[in-house]
Amino acid sequence: MKTKILTLENKAAGDIDLSDDVFGLEPRKDILARMVNYQLAKRRAGTHKVKNRAEINGNGQKIYRQKGTGRARQGNGKAPQFRGGGRAFGPTPRDHAHDLPKKVRALALKHALSSKLADGKLIVLDDAIATEAKTKAVKAQLTALGLANALIVGGAEVDRNFALAARNIPNIDVLPTQGANVYDILRRDTLVLTKAAVEGLEARLK
Repeated sequence: MKTKILTLENKAAGDIDLSDDVFGLEPRKDILARMVNYQLAKRRAGTHKVKNRAEINGNGQKIYRQKGTGRARQGNGKAPQFRGGGRAFGPTPRDHAHDLPKKVRALALKHALSSKLADGKLIVLDDAIATEAKTKAVKAQLTALGLANALIVGGAEVDRNFALAARNIPNIDVLPTQGANVYDILRRDTLVLTKAAVEGLEARLK
């Protein structure tokens, strides 16, 4: 399918053919949800930790005699039912990541790209290059394009001046082609791809 190419000055710069195998799929929410859960689980630090009764400072002496007090029998004061005691079944450091087949991950990226095109939230730019790292100038260009919440994907390498200028703009993310991922695509309202990004993604997802 053909899509118009724009410049940063919001002028027409021709057309580009988008692959139906990458941008023309019927979006499946279940696959997108699986991929987002996979990404969020993988990025968790997993450093949460509490002390169990074996790690609490204190002696192991019985807190009162077994019989004759009228109270329930107890061991030492490090048991979970006492204030200051150890936590029962508390969290320990672990890896939250889980497996997701490589083919499903690739398919999820195709569905994310297709969903943006289907919603009319995909813009193709000729290039994303700034002559100088000035946030004011880049923000004016993005505003002219109607971009207030967007992910901009450049080529194999992002123009340094453009990246420096754009990183100060709220709700605007800039990534190279290899960094394009489902979570970042879906969390922003509009997806902006350069011509180089389109070619790179289509080659990556063949």
